[in-house]
Amino acid sequence: MAKALVAYTTRGGATRSMAETIAEGIRFEGLEVEVINIAQIKDENGLAGYDAYVFGSPTYHGEMIQPMKTFLFLAEKAGLAGKTGGAFGAFGWSGEAPDRIFQTMKNIFNMNMVSDCLRLKSVTLGGGLQMAQEYGRQVGKKAGASS
Repeated sequence: MAKALVAYTTRGGATRSMAETIAEGIRFEGLEVEVINIAQIKDENGLAGYDAYVFGSPTYHGEMIQPMKTFLFLAEKAGLAGKTGGAFGAFGWSGEAPDRIFQTMKNIFNMNMVSDCLRLKSVTLGGGLQMAQEYGRQVGKKAGASS
């Protein structure tokens, strides 16, 4: 069975809620999923053994928050080339973090990314729940097809 990791950092909990909802969508596609706060991943070995990776951070002052920046340097050493990837994040005004994570995963890590990143203010607003689950389904389908 293919496995996915949804790794996130959060300030107020909205990005954690997105991570859990994306994981539901991945499970709908038959994959095993682990949802983890990036603070629990201490080195690149903590990223081993997955077929798909979805990373998320809120946008704060137009940027991903510092824990995600540090985590991406760690993830660069993990050999994720060719793996399925996705990126997401919560935002209040601008929402740049998910796109920056997505572009890093695509262009620096050389991952096989889903069509785009997911930006939501909250999973509880304006169809956010369905959008996050559908994003997870996209990741699950892509990972299932490549495993």
